Amino acid sequence: MSRSEIAFARLTDIAPGHINAHMSDPRLAEHMPLLGRTPWTDDSCASFVQAKEAYWMRDGLGHWAILHGGEYVGWGGFQREGTEWDYGLVLRPERFGLGARITRKALDFARADPRIPYVTFLLPPSRRHLGGLARLGATPLGEIAYDGETFLKFRLDTA
Repeated sequence: MSRSEIAFARLTDIAPGHINAHMSDPRLAEHMPLLGRTPWTDDSCASFVQAKEAYWMRDGLGHWAILHGGEYVGWGGFQREGTEWDYGLVLRPERFGLGARITRKALDFARADPRIPYVTFLLPPSRRHLGGLARLGATPLGEIAYDGETFLKFRLDTA
């Protein structure tokens, strides 16, 4: 794998310590209202990975571990919410600059998958820089409540 190559793997392939350190970074909590503020443990990481694997079992698709040059840089992908496929991306803060490249690769995957006629994005209102979604062609659908928190919802047709 080249140093600049982005690859998708399963979260089960990543050492729990990498995920724990990533998800315990307080900078993530600024834009992840559902994250909570307690440090991750091996138990919480195992529960997280198990929950993500359950989506793979149920839907044949879910969140990936994301690698850049073979190094874990975060997780993201598609999670089925009712009849919609929601796209999420959670990168290590020092790797935020890879977000556009990773998203383009994930959207190429979605466009090639007939199960995914469109994707949705849920972003907390704290996210102010939304130009990237507009450049992708995503349209705002308004605010929604999800698990007791308010999110801005967008939709991008992939067909």
